[in-house]
This record gives sequence, C-alpha cells and structure tokens, in this order.
Amino acid sequence: MNTGLRITVFAAALATTFGAAYGVGGAVDAISPEPDSGTRGGAEGHAAGKDEKAAARHDEVKGGGHEAVSPGGLKISANGYTLDLKTPRIEAGKKTELRFAVVQDGTGRKVTAYQREHDKELHLILASRDLTVYRHLHPARAADGTWSTPVNLPEAGGYRVFADFKPKGGEALTLGADLAASGTYEPADLPQRNTTARIDGYEVKLDGDLAPGKAGELTLTVAKDGKPVRDLQPYLGAYGHLVALRSGDLAYLHVHPNGEPGDGKTQPGPEVSFTATAPSAGAYRLFLDFKHKGEVRTAAFTVNAGGVEDEPERSSQTKPAEKEAAGHAH
Repeated sequence: MNTGLRITVFAAALATTFGAAYGVGGAVDAISPEPDSGTRGGAEGHAAGKDEKAAARHDEVKGGGHEAVSPGGLKISANGYTLDLKTPRIEAGKKTELRFAVVQDGTGRKVTAYQREHDKELHLILASRDLTVYRHLHPARAADGTWSTPVNLPEAGGYRVFADFKPKGGEALTLGADLAASGTYEPADLPQRNTTARIDGYEVKLDGDLAPGKAGELTLTVAKDGKPVRDLQPYLGAYGHLVALRSGDLAYLHVHPNGEPGDGKTQPGPEVSFTATAPSAGAYRLFLDFKHKGEVRTAAFTVNAGGVEDEPERSSQTKPAEKEAAGHAH
C-alpha cells in the first residue's frame, strides 16, 4: 500500500539518543512470541487498513518522504493520554497476567472507547532491551477500561511495553512503559547482522537497504524446505507484518506492506515488500510476522541503516514459541 514507513509512538522508553553499533554477539536468542488471547477475532489483527494513510499524522514521514520526524514511543504520556502499567514487575519464566490501562489526563478516567485499527482496538508489543525477545499481543479489555493478557517472558531483564491504539475521536498513539522481569540476568549483545533467517523449516531472505532519512524498499522472500512459498495467508490484513526497533533506545518503526490481499495485484508470496525510512543511522532489529498453513511465525533480522561499519553477516536461527492456552503463536 506504499504508505512508506510509519514511525509509531511506541511506549515510554524510547528516549535515549541512538548510537549503538552492531553487537558481536554469540548465538541469536529465541524470538519467543506469545499466543493471541483469543479475543476479538483471534489471530487477525493490526492489519494494514485502508485508512492507513490518514492514521497517525504525527508519525508520518515529512518533507517529500525523505525527512522523518522524531521516532515515537519515547513517552509514557502524549496528547492528553497516559499508559498506566499496573504490572511493572513480573517473574521470568512464570506465566503472569499483564494488566494496564490508558488514562485520560486531567480526568484520570480510563479510556473505554477506541477506534478499531487493523482489526483491533489496541495492539501490544513487548521487546527485551537487548532485542532478542519480541512479542505481538492482542489483550482483552474489561468494561472498566483495564486491559489484560497472559505473558511468560523467558529471560530476566528489562523489557519495553508498547501500546498502539487510537482513542475514539482522537489521533493514533503508541505509548509505553518499562517492564522488569526478575531473575538471574545476563545481558546479551545485539545479534549479528543477517539477511537470512530460519524458523521451523522456513527460510526468509531480506533484500534491500534500510537508509536513514531516505525511503527504500525492503523485500522479504519466504521459502519452505527450499521451495518458494506461494500461498501465504493474510495476517493483520496483509501477507506480512514488519516491525523495526532501533538498537540503543528501542525507537519503534511500524512498516506497512506495499499492497494488500484482494487488491488485484498483490500475490500471496513468496515475496512481501515494504517501504521504509530509518530516522537515523545505526543498527535495527526487524521482525517479520507471516502466516502459512494456519500458523504465524516470526523471522528476525539485524540490519545497518548506514553510518555504522558492518560486522560479518550470518543467518539467524529462531526457535518456535512455546504454545500456551488458546490462540496462535506469534
């Protein structure tokens, strides 16, 4: 749908100036998604909707598509709304209910009226500070405005919680807060640069460059057992869903695909393309969600957006998520 890169306001901890180069890490840790909560349409959500161009004007690329505004997700409060994370600490390796609410500043009331965006009222993403754990969740909302979803984070350490939503009558926002997982913590280096990712017998190859201040096309090609996958299933209203997080401060870049199912020209694989602009030079982690044979999988990449010397490249091996309760792994 050629919207270019939307840099969504993704939680309150994106506030540091980025300058991290690639980590020369050891083995790439598992990208361990959580299953969907099973509410509001099951697996489908966060689609690249038809009103994508109109959403989140404060996040769109300006200056003819070459100069991006400051990345979002750096604040816990914005535009009169605050993310109230009611579960700021959990125990690593233990299933816990994560609870939060969006509160309207001034009145202190919890927001209960949302405009559905990408098939959901709200989208929640968790990412570890070292960018080795990533999860896209769809929590359930109680009548009083409190959201909840089960989580089981595999490693101790610091995480960012990103809430992506649009209050009824307002503009699209992404707010967030820090989440701590207790336990023995061993920080990991940023996974090494890679343009090939493997998971569950699938191989995903990334072609194209992520450039600072300049729109560019990223093409991801999906294969299974060495054969191109030509029957990808729609997920979140598209054949692929891509999120990019900047190393150092976890600035959130929400990238939408070029084309959508049913538009008469977009094929269901093996290629899925996106148009993206990085807000600065540096290292980024890209997480591609794709659906095939009824299951959603996540392929992860580390890329350089210019200005940082490349490290030797290697492929990334991702482990499947542990299945929990009803819903899909993501």
